[in-house]
Order: sequence, then C-alpha cells, then structure tokens
Amino acid sequence: MTDWSPDSWRTKHAAQAVVYPCQEEGERVVEQLSKLPPLVTSWEVLGLKSQLAEAARGERFLLQGGDCAESFAACDAATIANKIKILLQMSLVLVHGAQRRVVRVGRFAGQYAKPRTEEFETRHGVTLPTYRGDLINRSEFTPEARRPDPQAMLRGYERAALTINFIRALVVGGFVDPHHLDYWNLDWLKDSPMAGEYRRIARTIGDSLQFTESLVGGYPGGIHGIEFFTSHEGLHLPYEQAQTRQVPRQHGWFNLSTHFPWIGMRTADPDGAHVEYFRGIRNPIGVKVGPNLSAECLQRLIQALNPESEPGRLTLIHRFGSERIADRLPRLIEAARSPESPVLWCCDPMHGNTRTTSGGIKTRNFDEILSELDQAFEIHRNHGSRLGGVHVELAGEAVTECVGGARGLREDDLHHAYRSYLDPRLNYEQAMELALFAARKMRALNGQATGAEGFHSPEAHSRR
Repeated sequence: MTDWSPDSWRTKHAAQAVVYPCQEEGERVVEQLSKLPPLVTSWEVLGLKSQLAEAARGERFLLQGGDCAESFAACDAATIANKIKILLQMSLVLVHGAQRRVVRVGRFAGQYAKPRTEEFETRHGVTLPTYRGDLINRSEFTPEARRPDPQAMLRGYERAALTINFIRALVVGGFVDPHHLDYWNLDWLKDSPMAGEYRRIARTIGDSLQFTESLVGGYPGGIHGIEFFTSHEGLHLPYEQAQTRQVPRQHGWFNLSTHFPWIGMRTADPDGAHVEYFRGIRNPIGVKVGPNLSAECLQRLIQALNPESEPGRLTLIHRFGSERIADRLPRLIEAARSPESPVLWCCDPMHGNTRTTSGGIKTRNFDEILSELDQAFEIHRNHGSRLGGVHVELAGEAVTECVGGARGLREDDLHHAYRSYLDPRLNYEQAMELALFAARKMRALNGQATGAEGFHSPEAHSRR
C-alpha cells in the first residue's frame, strides 16, 4: 500500500486516544520500543491466519479467551499456567464434542489497555481520570496513579515478553501434551458437579490415543502440535505502531506485538485512526460488532480491512446481549454475505450481558451468556451462515464475578472473590460449563448424538 505507513493513522481522528503530560516522552518511548525485538514472528502470524481460514470453512473452531484486562502484578507463573490449563481443558471438550480441531487464542501477553465509556470517575466528591488499564495508568484512586504514564508501555512490553516466553516453555516442555492430561488438572476437579463428565472425556481421549498409537506403532503425526496464539485489543496505537515491522522474505508490514489484534466497538470507525492502522498490517484481525452498527458501516469496514478478500484475514466478533441478538444479528449476516469476501463469525456472549447490582457491582448472568451463545448458533444456521468461534472473558481460578452456573452463584456471593478491576469474568467452572454446552450444541447441529447426560439448556439453567 503506497498510501499507508505504520504512523499514517496519525492523520485520522483516534477515538480513546491517550494524552500524556509530556508528549515528547511518549514519542521517546515509542522510539525505544521500535528497536526492541518482536514478541511474535511473521510465520506464526501467517500460520494463525491459515487456521482461521479453516475455521471460516467449518474445519476448525476458534476458542478465544482470557482476562478482561491483564495486570502487570499478575504476571506470575501460577496465573499464566492456570489460564493455559483452563483454555486447554475447554479446547479438549470442544475437540471431543464437536469433532473438529480448535484454534486456541488467549487474551493475554498484551491485553493491558481497555476502552472506557467515561473519561472521568468521581468518588466521594473527587474526580479523576478513569483507569484505562496498566498500559496507560494505574487502578489506585490517586492523581499520581491515574496520570497517563508513557513508561508503562515499556513495562507492558516486558510483561508481554515474559508471558509469551513462559507459555512457549510450557508448550515445548510437554505441558500441553494430551498424553499427560493430569498436568492440566485444576482444583475444581476435586468437587465440581462437572468433574465426573470431564474425567470421562479425558479417559476417552486417552483411550483413543492409546488405540491410535497401537495401530500405527507410535505417536501419530502432529499429536504434540498443540499451538497457542496471543491476542489483544489494538487500542493504544502508539504501542501498536512501535512493534509494526517489515521482515525478510515477506512483503508488507506485520504487527509483531501479537498474533491477532482486534478493533473494539468504540474504535471501529471506517474513517478513524484504528481502521487506518489495521488496514495496513498483514495479521489476521478481529472487529467487535454490536447492536448499533449499521449494515452499511459493516460493509465499509469489510471493504477497508479486507479489500483483497483474503481467507482468514477478518473475524467479526459479535456482541449483542441475549435480548437483542435475535433482532440485530440477522441483518449483519446478510450485510457481510459475499463469497468473494469470506469472514469468520465469532460470538462474544459476555459484553452485551453486563449488569450492575443494586450494590453497584458489575456482573454478568451465566444464563444470559449461555442464551446468547445458544441463539447465535441457531441464527447463523437459519441464515445459511456458520458460527465459527466463541470469545469469552475468563479466569483460571475460583473468582466470583458472574452469577449463575453449576454452583448457582448469587449476587450475595460476589464479594467472596471478586478480583477484576474492570469487567466480570467467568470462573473455571463456568468456563468449562460453557465449553460443554458449545460442544453439545455443535454436535446437535451436526446431527450427531448429543450425549445428553449432564446437559442443561439455558432454559434449564433458568429453571434451576
């Protein structure tokens, strides 16, 4: 693209832009970042794009999940390993139930910035800038903490590098080897209502591996090839620009801070800075779409972001809410329908279902999350489309941030382990329950046996 460069976004209006007290310091940090080694490689990026193209054709299923916003303080081995474990367990269930390969993409190693609806926050008569993620400022309610700090971009790069390095070490070290499912156990297996079902799935996979190996006289090809990819919202454009590179023997530019950046709903303006930046990188990219997006605007986004109709290039992550998806999703499916411009549809059943309790706590109802996912599968099928992925915010630990699920968490339970600074996340049990539901739903849609034991529809959850 002769009319594009990594900084051409600066000629456009940038929604959610950060104003540093010293802009010159911000530019110096961007210059420093531009000289540091990339966090991912171009061949990994292109490999993910190929897998997402397969997901759009129904040959794979995208599982994207992780924290609402990562914390610098939570960059530790146990937190990272637990997120890997829960995503591995979810993918295990999806592979077994849906009988298709899974693309595993974590919301980590860079998910340090969050868009905010309000620019300022007031507490007890004191007004300060809103917390916008550790890449921008800090969560403590003080003037010093809430002041945007350009040095945080360097700390974000360092934490992302540490996270990716540890994940790669786990993968190379056999942590994700399906022969060792015991490595993946979490504490929830001790007493969860779903523990028995998960163990049955694990035993079935183990038996299948043993049979296949006995048949072929060794490990089947690719059995150790479990891959993990990183993703984050490409919100803070100076940080994204700094890691945008050209590489030998490849044309064009790559964002090498992550494999899979996405554009949020608040910044998905076809004429804005974020679309301008994203149109020029070769990464597969996602776009969050919601109830207020017009069909015309969606078509403009598709044309701007995937003008060459490249398979695997564009994933549309829809988020409506359980009450609005039936009315709003069909028109977007029709607007995006074009054999020349393939898209991968992914459901984010979390963000449209956020509620605030009478005590002022943000939460999400698990029944509504399942209902939106259930409706998404049906709507795509009824309109000749295909739901090819799910995008969730989750924690690999026993948080109490979303009500409902197998344990029937209520609003009174939220205070026990509410640890998110921003949006509520599924805990490990709720995440597994969602994966079990999605796997059975896909089997049912494929005309296969549903294995109804232990299965509950969203309606059944409501009755409970």
